[in-house]
Amino acid sequence: MGVTIDDARAIAATLPRSYEASVRDSVRFRVGSLVYAAFYEDDTIMGFGFPKEEREALVESEPGKFLLPRPSDMRFRWVCVRLEALDLDELRELLVDAWRMCVPKKVAAAYDG
Repeated sequence: MGVTIDDARAIAATLPRSYEASVRDSVRFRVGSLVYAAFYEDDTIMGFGFPKEEREALVESEPGKFLLPRPSDMRFRWVCVRLEALDLDELRELLVDAWRMCVPKKVAAAYDG
């Protein structure tokens, strides 16, 4: 088990309007100016878009896998995950769901179709 940033790159490359950017030596995946995923700590932790009101329950459900974002990111719809705890299907689901939060509904619907 465990995935890498290269697995995330392969998935992100398939998502319409998604592109990779580098900010202060860290990789981020964006749609326009919105970041839907970012990598921290030598690319072993991924932050991703997630509803604020659900993140504490997610972290509490699997504390070995999910963690709260750093204090400066708590105001955003954001949570983090340890890549070593994910499999490829879970990574795909997290990235696609985070991407959906950033694209227009018609783009997400066309991707699903």
